Amino acid sequence: MFIADFHIHSKYSRATSRDMDLEHLEQWAKIKGIKVMGTGDFTHPAWFKEIASKLEPAEPGLFKLKDLYQKMAKKDDIAWFLPVRKPEEVRYILTTELSCIYSKNNRTRKIHLMIFAPNLEFVEKFNANLGWLGNLKSDGRPILGIDAKEVAKIVLNLSSEAAVIPAHIWTPWFSMFGSMSGFDSVQECFEEYSRNIFAVETGLSSDPAMNWRISKIDGITLISNSDSHSPRRIGREANMFEGKELSYRRLMEALRLGARAPQSAPMKMTGTVEFFPEEGKYHYDGHRVCKIVFDPVETKNHKNKCPACGKGLTIGVMNRVEEMADKARPAGFKPEKGVLPYLSLIPLEEIIADAFDCGVGTRAVEKEYQTLINRFGNEFNVLMNAPEGELKNAATSQVAEGILRVRQGKVKIEPGYDGEYGKVKIFENGEQKKFSKQSCLF
Repeated sequence: MFIADFHIHSKYSRATSRDMDLEHLEQWAKIKGIKVMGTGDFTHPAWFKEIASKLEPAEPGLFKLKDLYQKMAKKDDIAWFLPVRKPEEVRYILTTELSCIYSKNNRTRKIHLMIFAPNLEFVEKFNANLGWLGNLKSDGRPILGIDAKEVAKIVLNLSSEAAVIPAHIWTPWFSMFGSMSGFDSVQECFEEYSRNIFAVETGLSSDPAMNWRISKIDGITLISNSDSHSPRRIGREANMFEGKELSYRRLMEALRLGARAPQSAPMKMTGTVEFFPEEGKYHYDGHRVCKIVFDPVETKNHKNKCPACGKGLTIGVMNRVEEMADKARPAGFKPEKGVLPYLSLIPLEEIIADAFDCGVGTRAVEKEYQTLINRFGNEFNVLMNAPEGELKNAATSQVAEGILRVRQGKVKIEPGYDGEYGKVKIFENGEQKKFSKQSCLF
C-alpha cells in the first residue's frame, strides 16, 4: 500500500509558505510517508520552470527529484526530522488547480478545478492556451473568466490522458456544489463533458459518508487531498493505493475505476485518509465576525440570518449536503457496493500537542515527533500501522493513548464554520495529568 497526495500549492500561490518548494516537499513527503506527490501550480511560469529543471522522468508519466537537489534538500533545516531508516523514493505527478469565475444560468459561478497532466509537453500546450485567457504569473492558482465546461474542452482536446477533477466540491464559495456559487449536479456544470468527470475531491469539511447520501455522484470516485499551503500539512488528507505497476496511466485507471476495479487490476485505489469533517473550515453554518455557529436546523430556524447583526450566514457543507441528499439516504446511509473505505485521522503533531497540553512546534512536541518517526519510519506508519504494544513502548503514555483514541474515533470537535477551522480535543481538560507528566519547552 502507498499514499498519494495530488493537490498542493507551491510558493508561488497566495498565502503559502516560502518553503513550498521541491526540496522541502521531498523532505516532508518522506517524513509523512507519501509516495506520490502532486506538483501543484504547473500553470505558473516560474514554478513550471523549476519543475522542468529539478525533476527528471521516473516511471512513465511520473517524475523524481534529481540527485543534485536531493543532496541540497538533506542540508536544510528540517533534515534532522528525516527518519533514520531509508525512506521510499518520492514520485511526482503533474497537477494544478484553476479558479474559474464566470456567469451561467443567471448566477455568478466560482469553481475550482484540479488538472492532471500526462507529460511536460501537455503542460506547455495547456499553459499556452490559458495564457490568452488570464495572467498566469499573478498566482499559482490563476483566476480565469472561463466556464468550467470550456476548461474540460481545452484539456481533453489536448490529450485524452489528461483529467479534470472538481476540487473540494462542497466549499461554499469556490466549488462545484458550493452553497454560494455552485451547481446542483455535475451535468449542470459540465454539460456534455460530464461523462469525462470520473472523480471529485471531497474537501476537508466533508468525508465520503456525507457524499454517499447523494445519488447524483454515485459511480464517481471520491478522492481526498491536503490542498496544502505549507510542507508540514501535506498528507492531512490523502489517497491509498496498492499495486506494483506504478505509472501515470495506471493511477488514472485506478481513479477512474475506483471501487469497481477488478482484483486483478495492476493498480487499485483502496481508500482515502480523511480529516474528521467537523475540523474543516466550512463544516457548519455561521458568521465568523459575530462568532455565530449553527447546525442546519438552527440555521433554518433563524432563516439563514445572523441573529447578532442580521447579515446572511455562510451556509456550510453539512447544510448543503442535507439540501442535496436523497430523501431515502439519511445520515449514516452507505451504499451496498461501489464505495471505497476511508480512515479519519488527526496529524501526529496535533495529537502530541494535545497529549502534552501545549502548542504544535514546541520543543517537547518536536522531540516526541522525531522519536516516533525514527521508530516507525514515517508519520502514516505511526498513525495507521504501529502495533499497540510497540506504540506504547516507543511513545510517552499519553501520546500512545492519544493515537489509539484517534484510531477509534474517540475525539471531540467544535465544528468549523465560515472560514474557521474546527477545534479538536482528544483529552478532557486536565485529563493528561493521569498519564506521565511531560514538560513543554519552546
